Amino acid sequence: MTGDAHRGELGDFLQARRSELSPDMVGLPGTGNRRRVRGLRREEVAALASISTDFYTRLEQGRRRASEEVLSALARVLRLSADERDYVFELSGREQRSGRPAQQQAQPQLRRLLDDLAATPAVVLGRRTDILAWNPMAAALFTDFGRLPEKDRNFVRLVFCDQRVRGLYPRWEYAARNGVAQLRREAAQDPDDPQLAALVDELSAQDTDFRRWWTAHQVAVRGAGSNQVRHPVVGDLTLDWAALVCTADPDQQLFTWTAQPGTPSHDALRELASRVSAGVLP
Repeated sequence: MTGDAHRGELGDFLQARRSELSPDMVGLPGTGNRRRVRGLRREEVAALASISTDFYTRLEQGRRRASEEVLSALARVLRLSADERDYVFELSGREQRSGRPAQQQAQPQLRRLLDDLAATPAVVLGRRTDILAWNPMAAALFTDFGRLPEKDRNFVRLVFCDQRVRGLYPRWEYAARNGVAQLRREAAQDPDDPQLAALVDELSAQDTDFRRWWTAHQVAVRGAGSNQVRHPVVGDLTLDWAALVCTADPDQQLFTWTAQPGTPSHDALRELASRVSAGVLP
Protein backbone atom coordinates (compact mmCIF):
# COMPACT_ATOMS: atom_id res chain seq x y z
CA MET A 1 0.00 0.00 0.00
CA THR A 2 1.39 3.40 -0.96
CA GLY A 3 1.60 6.38 1.36
CA ASP A 4 -1.42 7.94 -0.36
CA ALA A 5 -3.45 4.76 0.13
CA HIS A 6 -2.34 4.56 3.74
CA ARG A 7 -3.58 8.11 4.32
CA GLY A 8 -6.83 7.13 2.63
CA GLU A 9 -7.21 4.31 5.13
CA LEU A 10 -6.69 6.81 7.95
CA GLY A 11 -9.34 9.08 6.46
CA ASP A 12 -11.84 6.22 6.25
CA PHE A 13 -11.16 5.35 9.87
CA LEU A 14 -11.60 8.92 11.10
CA GLN A 15 -14.86 9.23 9.18
CA ALA A 16 -16.15 5.95 10.64
CA ARG A 17 -15.37 7.04 14.20
CA ARG A 18 -16.83 10.52 13.60
CA SER A 19 -20.11 8.98 12.49
CA GLU A 20 -20.46 7.13 15.80
CA LEU A 21 -20.46 10.25 17.99
CA SER A 22 -23.42 12.54 18.61
CA PRO A 23 -23.07 16.21 19.62
CA ASP A 24 -24.27 15.59 23.17
CA MET A 25 -21.58 12.92 23.63
CA VAL A 26 -18.87 15.56 23.21
CA GLY A 27 -20.61 18.42 24.98
CA LEU A 28 -22.08 20.18 21.94
CA PRO A 29 -25.68 21.40 21.80
CA GLY A 30 -28.01 19.15 19.83
CA THR A 31 -29.87 20.28 16.74
CA GLY A 32 -32.86 17.94 16.80
CA ASN A 33 -33.77 16.41 13.46
CA ARG A 34 -32.09 19.06 11.34
CA ARG A 35 -28.80 17.15 10.96
CA ARG A 36 -28.21 15.72 7.51
CA VAL A 37 -25.29 13.50 8.50
CA ARG A 38 -25.01 10.77 11.09
CA GLY A 39 -22.63 11.64 13.90
CA LEU A 40 -20.45 14.73 14.17
CA ARG A 41 -19.83 17.11 11.30
CA ARG A 42 -16.30 17.66 10.07
CA GLU A 43 -16.32 21.26 11.27
CA GLU A 44 -17.33 20.11 14.75
CA VAL A 45 -14.46 17.65 14.98
CA ALA A 46 -12.05 20.27 13.67
CA ALA A 47 -13.19 22.86 16.21
CA LEU A 48 -12.91 20.43 19.11
CA ALA A 49 -9.41 19.43 17.97
CA SER A 50 -8.38 23.10 17.46
CA ILE A 51 -7.56 22.66 13.78
CA SER A 52 -9.11 24.19 10.68
CA THR A 53 -12.03 22.54 8.94
CA ASP A 54 -10.09 22.63 5.67
CA PHE A 55 -7.16 20.77 7.23
CA TYR A 56 -9.41 18.12 8.76
CA THR A 57 -11.34 17.71 5.51
CA ARG A 58 -8.11 17.14 3.62
CA LEU A 59 -7.01 14.67 6.28
CA GLU A 60 -10.19 12.63 5.84
CA GLN A 61 -9.71 12.77 2.08
CA GLY A 62 -6.18 11.40 2.39
CA ARG A 63 -4.56 14.60 1.11
CA ARG A 64 -2.72 15.73 4.24
CA ARG A 65 -0.37 14.33 6.85
CA ALA A 66 -0.92 15.10 10.52
CA SER A 67 1.52 15.82 13.33
CA GLU A 68 1.56 13.79 16.54
CA GLU A 69 -0.11 16.70 18.33
CA VAL A 70 -2.99 16.75 15.85
CA LEU A 71 -3.39 12.97 16.00
CA SER A 72 -3.47 13.08 19.81
CA ALA A 73 -6.11 15.80 19.70
CA LEU A 74 -8.24 13.81 17.25
CA ALA A 75 -7.88 10.68 19.38
CA ARG A 76 -9.19 12.64 22.34
CA VAL A 77 -12.08 14.23 20.41
CA LEU A 78 -13.14 10.97 18.78
CA ARG A 79 -12.82 9.09 22.07
CA LEU A 80 -10.53 6.46 20.64
CA SER A 81 -9.54 3.46 22.70
CA ALA A 82 -5.86 2.77 23.35
CA ASP A 83 -5.84 0.23 20.51
CA GLU A 84 -7.55 2.65 18.12
CA ARG A 85 -5.11 5.42 19.05
CA ASP A 86 -2.15 3.13 18.30
CA TYR A 87 -3.82 2.19 15.02
CA VAL A 88 -4.10 5.86 14.00
CA PHE A 89 -0.44 6.46 14.73
CA GLU A 90 0.56 3.33 12.79
CA LEU A 91 -1.42 4.49 9.77
CA SER A 92 0.13 7.92 9.99
CA GLY A 93 3.80 7.19 10.30
CA ARG A 94 4.80 3.64 10.99
CA GLU A 95 8.06 2.14 9.77
CA GLN A 96 7.67 -0.09 6.78
CA ARG A 97 8.11 -3.76 7.63
CA SER A 98 10.13 -5.62 5.05
CA GLY A 99 12.34 -8.61 4.56
CA ARG A 100 9.98 -11.10 6.20
CA PRO A 101 9.42 -14.51 4.61
CA ALA A 102 6.02 -14.95 3.01
CA GLN A 103 5.49 -18.30 4.74
CA GLN A 104 6.01 -18.73 8.46
CA GLN A 105 7.01 -21.80 10.41
CA ALA A 106 6.40 -22.19 14.12
CA GLN A 107 9.46 -21.54 16.25
CA PRO A 108 10.98 -24.78 17.65
CA GLN A 109 10.65 -23.46 21.20
CA LEU A 110 6.92 -22.98 20.73
CA ARG A 111 6.53 -26.47 19.27
CA ARG A 112 8.21 -27.97 22.34
CA LEU A 113 5.97 -25.93 24.60
CA LEU A 114 2.91 -27.19 22.73
CA ASP A 115 4.00 -30.77 23.39
CA ASP A 116 4.42 -30.02 27.11
CA LEU A 117 0.89 -28.61 27.40
CA ALA A 118 -0.73 -32.03 27.22
CA ALA A 119 -3.87 -31.05 29.15
CA THR A 120 -4.24 -27.53 27.75
CA PRO A 121 -5.54 -26.64 24.27
CA ALA A 122 -2.87 -24.52 22.57
CA VAL A 123 -2.07 -23.26 19.08
CA VAL A 124 0.63 -21.12 17.52
CA LEU A 125 -0.82 -18.35 15.37
CA GLY A 126 1.24 -16.36 12.90
CA ARG A 127 0.41 -13.40 10.73
CA ARG A 128 -3.19 -13.10 9.59
CA THR A 129 -4.11 -15.63 12.36
CA ASP A 130 -2.60 -18.43 10.27
CA ILE A 131 -2.47 -21.63 12.34
CA LEU A 132 1.18 -22.72 12.32
CA ALA A 133 1.09 -25.48 14.94
CA TRP A 134 -1.27 -27.02 17.49
CA ASN A 135 -1.42 -29.75 20.09
CA PRO A 136 -3.89 -32.66 20.27
CA MET A 137 -6.05 -30.87 22.85
CA ALA A 138 -6.58 -27.93 20.49
CA ALA A 139 -7.56 -30.33 17.72
CA ALA A 140 -10.01 -32.05 20.07
CA LEU A 141 -11.52 -28.76 21.22
CA PHE A 142 -11.86 -27.04 17.85
CA THR A 143 -11.24 -29.26 14.81
CA ASP A 144 -8.58 -31.54 13.39
CA PHE A 145 -6.43 -28.86 11.79
CA GLY A 146 -4.20 -31.53 10.22
CA ARG A 147 -7.03 -32.66 7.96
CA LEU A 148 -7.54 -29.19 6.56
CA PRO A 149 -5.77 -27.93 3.44
CA GLU A 150 -2.92 -25.66 4.49
CA LYS A 151 -4.61 -22.59 3.01
CA ASP A 152 -7.66 -23.18 5.23
CA ARG A 153 -5.63 -23.25 8.45
CA ASN A 154 -6.51 -19.73 9.43
CA PHE A 155 -8.42 -19.00 12.61
CA VAL A 156 -10.53 -16.13 11.34
CA ARG A 157 -11.39 -18.03 8.16
CA LEU A 158 -12.53 -21.01 10.25
CA VAL A 159 -14.65 -18.85 12.54
CA PHE A 160 -16.48 -17.43 9.52
CA CYS A 161 -16.46 -20.28 7.00
CA ASP A 162 -16.25 -23.60 8.87
CA GLN A 163 -19.69 -24.56 10.14
CA ARG A 164 -18.35 -26.85 12.86
CA VAL A 165 -16.03 -24.21 14.28
CA ARG A 166 -18.68 -21.54 13.89
CA GLY A 167 -21.13 -23.68 15.82
CA LEU A 168 -18.72 -24.01 18.75
CA TYR A 169 -19.31 -20.39 19.75
CA PRO A 170 -22.62 -19.49 21.45
CA ARG A 171 -21.29 -15.91 21.36
CA TRP A 172 -20.22 -16.22 17.75
CA GLU A 173 -20.46 -12.51 16.96
CA TYR A 174 -18.10 -11.67 19.83
CA ALA A 175 -15.49 -14.13 18.58
CA ALA A 176 -15.93 -13.13 14.95
CA ARG A 177 -15.69 -9.39 15.56
CA ASN A 178 -12.53 -9.89 17.62
CA GLY A 179 -11.03 -11.71 14.66
CA VAL A 180 -11.96 -8.92 12.26
CA ALA A 181 -10.50 -6.34 14.63
CA GLN A 182 -7.24 -8.28 14.79
CA LEU A 183 -6.98 -8.40 10.99
CA ARG A 184 -7.77 -4.70 10.77
CA ARG A 185 -4.87 -3.98 13.14
CA GLU A 186 -2.55 -6.16 11.05
CA ALA A 187 -3.59 -4.25 7.94
CA ALA A 188 -2.21 -1.11 9.56
CA GLN A 189 1.00 -2.82 10.67
CA ASP A 190 1.67 -4.50 7.32
CA PRO A 191 -0.53 -2.96 4.61
CA ASP A 192 1.58 -4.44 1.81
CA ASP A 193 0.87 -8.07 2.73
CA PRO A 194 -0.77 -9.58 -0.38
CA GLN A 195 -1.94 -12.66 1.52
CA LEU A 196 -3.78 -10.50 4.03
CA ALA A 197 -5.40 -8.54 1.21
CA ALA A 198 -6.45 -11.81 -0.46
CA LEU A 199 -7.92 -13.12 2.80
CA VAL A 200 -9.91 -9.93 3.37
CA ASP A 201 -11.20 -10.00 -0.22
CA GLU A 202 -12.21 -13.65 0.13
CA LEU A 203 -14.05 -13.22 3.42
CA SER A 204 -15.68 -9.98 2.27
CA ALA A 205 -17.07 -11.78 -0.77
CA GLN A 206 -18.30 -14.78 1.22
CA ASP A 207 -19.74 -13.21 4.37
CA THR A 208 -21.83 -10.06 4.67
CA ASP A 209 -21.06 -9.77 8.40
CA PHE A 210 -17.34 -9.77 7.73
CA ARG A 211 -17.74 -7.16 5.01
CA ARG A 212 -19.83 -4.93 7.28
CA TRP A 213 -17.50 -5.23 10.26
CA TRP A 214 -14.40 -4.71 8.14
CA THR A 215 -15.72 -1.41 6.80
CA ALA A 216 -16.58 -0.34 10.37
CA HIS A 217 -12.81 -0.04 11.06
CA GLN A 218 -12.97 -1.48 14.57
CA VAL A 219 -9.51 -2.37 15.89
CA ALA A 220 -8.43 -4.28 18.98
CA VAL A 221 -5.40 -6.11 20.26
CA ARG A 222 -6.04 -8.15 23.36
CA GLY A 223 -3.64 -10.43 25.18
CA ALA A 224 -6.30 -12.26 27.18
CA GLY A 225 -10.03 -12.75 27.45
CA SER A 226 -12.76 -15.33 27.89
CA ASN A 227 -15.39 -16.93 25.75
CA GLN A 228 -17.87 -19.78 25.76
CA VAL A 229 -17.44 -22.96 23.75
CA ARG A 230 -20.25 -25.45 23.11
CA HIS A 231 -18.42 -28.72 22.57
CA PRO A 232 -20.32 -31.66 21.03
CA VAL A 233 -18.82 -34.18 23.51
CA VAL A 234 -18.05 -32.47 26.84
CA GLY A 235 -20.71 -29.77 26.66
CA ASP A 236 -20.58 -26.06 27.41
CA LEU A 237 -17.33 -24.56 28.66
CA THR A 238 -16.32 -21.10 29.80
CA LEU A 239 -12.66 -20.77 28.86
CA ASP A 240 -10.07 -18.11 29.54
CA TRP A 241 -7.62 -17.56 26.70
CA ALA A 242 -4.22 -15.93 26.77
CA ALA A 243 -1.80 -14.95 24.01
CA LEU A 244 1.95 -15.03 24.58
CA VAL A 245 4.21 -13.30 22.06
CA CYS A 246 7.32 -15.19 20.95
CA THR A 247 10.35 -12.92 21.38
CA ALA A 248 12.25 -14.90 18.73
CA ASP A 249 9.54 -13.97 16.22
CA PRO A 250 7.08 -11.30 17.42
CA ASP A 251 4.76 -12.24 14.55
CA GLN A 252 4.01 -15.53 16.33
CA GLN A 253 1.77 -15.96 19.37
CA LEU A 254 1.04 -18.97 21.54
CA PHE A 255 -2.67 -19.09 22.41
CA THR A 256 -3.88 -21.23 25.31
CA TRP A 257 -7.36 -21.98 26.65
CA THR A 258 -7.83 -22.83 30.33
CA ALA A 259 -10.71 -23.05 32.80
CA GLN A 260 -10.94 -21.84 36.38
CA PRO A 261 -10.21 -24.74 38.79
CA GLY A 262 -13.21 -26.13 40.61
CA THR A 263 -15.69 -25.20 37.90
CA PRO A 264 -17.73 -27.49 35.62
CA SER A 265 -15.69 -26.11 32.71
CA HIS A 266 -12.48 -27.27 34.37
CA ASP A 267 -13.95 -30.74 34.87
CA ALA A 268 -15.09 -30.83 31.24
CA LEU A 269 -11.63 -29.83 30.04
CA ARG A 270 -10.09 -32.61 32.15
CA GLU A 271 -12.54 -35.09 30.65
CA LEU A 272 -11.53 -33.96 27.17
CA ALA A 273 -7.86 -34.37 28.12
CA SER A 274 -8.47 -37.91 29.35
CA ARG A 275 -10.18 -38.78 26.09
CA VAL A 276 -7.27 -37.37 24.11
CA SER A 277 -4.78 -39.29 26.27
CA ALA A 278 -6.72 -42.52 25.75
CA GLY A 279 -6.93 -41.93 22.02
CA VAL A 280 -10.72 -41.59 22.15
CA LEU A 281 -10.95 -38.38 20.17
CA PRO A 282 -14.29 -36.67 19.57
